[in-house]
Amino acid sequence: MHFGEHLPEGTLEDIQFMDKALSGSVKVAFALLAVTAGVAAYAANPIADEKIAVAKASLDRAEQSGAPQAAPVELATARDKLARAEKANADHKPKPAALLADQANIDAQVAEAMAMQARSRKAATEFDTSMQALRQESTRASQPSQ
Repeated sequence: MHFGEHLPEGTLEDIQFMDKALSGSVKVAFALLAVTAGVAAYAANPIADEKIAVAKASLDRAEQSGAPQAAPVELATARDKLARAEKANADHKPKPAALLADQANIDAQVAEAMAMQARSRKAATEFDTSMQALRQESTRASQPSQ
């Protein structure tokens, strides 16, 4: 059995002509191009990379919002999942990386929401205290002096 046995007539001659026509440097360039394209395809996980970036931004916002004090457990969970997502991405496991990044993003958003809730609760308590003080002052002012 020969290489060109099952090829349409003239194909083997065309391949041999192309092989002779291409210089050695052109063949090397094509080989390097093929290898580079393969490496780039293997290394790039654009979806996981994007989701990791989004999770990092959510974590930064949560940290700035007061989550370390108001929601330390949720924030720690988000950090842990983000670290695991980055490791999975580095290990060329894009699906687990993307899933963990999504979970880290949600955990960071929960931590941020809890921090906002704590600030709102504190503001409401301060407002109620101020209103009570004003009522007392108003009551004292409206009582006749003796």
